[in-house]
Amino acid sequence: MLKKASSFTLNLQSLTTMAEAAAATSHHTSLHIAMYPWFALGHLTPFLHLSNKLAKKGHKISFFIPTKTLPKFEPLNLFPNLITFIPINVPHVHGLPHGAETTSDVPYPLHNLIMTSMDLTQPQITHLLQTLKPHLILFDFTHWLPKLASQLGIKSIHYCVTSAAMIAYTLTPSRQFSKIELTEEDLMKPPFGYPSSTINLHLHEARVFASKRKWKFGSDVLFYDRQFISFSECDAIGFRTCHEIEGDFVSYLQIEFKKPILLTGSVLSEPLDIPLEEKWQSWLSGFKEGSVVYCAFGSECTLPMEQFQELLMGFELLNMPFLAALKPPFGSDTIEAAFPEEFAQRVGSRGVVFGGWIQQERILEHPSVGCFVTHCGSNSLKEALVNKCQLVLLPQVGDQIINARMMGNNLRVGVEVEKREENGWFTKESVCKAVKIVMDEENEIGKEVRINHAKIRDLLLKKDLEQSYIDGFSQNLCDLVACMENTSKKHVGNR
Repeated sequence: MLKKASSFTLNLQSLTTMAEAAAATSHHTSLHIAMYPWFALGHLTPFLHLSNKLAKKGHKISFFIPTKTLPKFEPLNLFPNLITFIPINVPHVHGLPHGAETTSDVPYPLHNLIMTSMDLTQPQITHLLQTLKPHLILFDFTHWLPKLASQLGIKSIHYCVTSAAMIAYTLTPSRQFSKIELTEEDLMKPPFGYPSSTINLHLHEARVFASKRKWKFGSDVLFYDRQFISFSECDAIGFRTCHEIEGDFVSYLQIEFKKPILLTGSVLSEPLDIPLEEKWQSWLSGFKEGSVVYCAFGSECTLPMEQFQELLMGFELLNMPFLAALKPPFGSDTIEAAFPEEFAQRVGSRGVVFGGWIQQERILEHPSVGCFVTHCGSNSLKEALVNKCQLVLLPQVGDQIINARMMGNNLRVGVEVEKREENGWFTKESVCKAVKIVMDEENEIGKEVRINHAKIRDLLLKKDLEQSYIDGFSQNLCDLVACMENTSKKHVGNR
């Protein structure tokens, strides 16, 4: 899948007027773009990173965001003169704690109620779009937005922060319409025409994916129906990926959905002039280069107690320094209360388990960190791929699983932790084994993933690569708007 760098240009197969529209884009060097991401930090953050990139190009951004969540993101707004946060009042839904706004405020089983709350914001969003009159809106989970935007003469783009490989595996028309109900056996194999034979699901994973197809996710709408409507009814689809890495999956999706697919590149966050906290700088500096194992599972992942303890005992078995940033497991109010018996005494100062927010980007940059044990969230993987630490893949749910297969089997830039086939649980031995493979410079598999990771890192950090994607994405947005205006003018002229 790793290809030579080449610029990706929009293929508007069905829009034959694009050549005409290009001549009319000169007055659209600046657009007004609305952003309405799913109320999860892992979605709000990449939407804001993209907003910063587009604002740098001179575009005006109206960013819709829950009221109490807004202060967390204000420091990340690098262009306050062009990016305006529009606070959204999140209606209360029975079953949610009062004041809950995002998925980080509630446990995973209540995420569907956050979605219901977001659906109830439709009257607010309608009023805002009528008032602000943006040229385009970028969204993801609000399946009602494409139709609303179309009625208001606004272009809608489903901007997907998960991988193209994941959407191609689970949500294409070929998959959706192949059977009334897909079985576990069906889902263990990719759909017809899928561009990779190395990405598939194990039985225990397919079982969960199959059950999720019956999962109602907000407002009595099935999760996959919500997503499929969003992809099918929007004007274009956007992905936070590179053609050089996921080009085959992008081409497959373009054929399946028969609409423009726009790539933004990895959209790495702009470097912030904020140093690593002194306590972490001091602790990490006490170990030699490339010797520390860092583990983090994101802001929303909560492990079962037994798996939490297996993970920590796996780090103990390594006899290496480690830093694990984890939430307390189910059944425990604190990290320390969940430790295996006498764990803290045995690992001493070489191991730290931390339950709060941590500066992950700064941690990954530290020369002492040699390995990153990750749940394979898209944001974490993008941060890891541009650093030198080696990847150990330990996915937990959903798109993390396909991400892990793509990283481990397709691109071969990391090693996935082995799990029991019957229930998907890992052991302390399997954690220890995966870390040792990537940390051992003499291991053949370890050598291969190091070489491949270095190639990907060099590609992603290549001078002007990201800028070329942002330039192309910006121009594609201008072209879509110009095409819409040309079509509107022709319609008026033919009356």
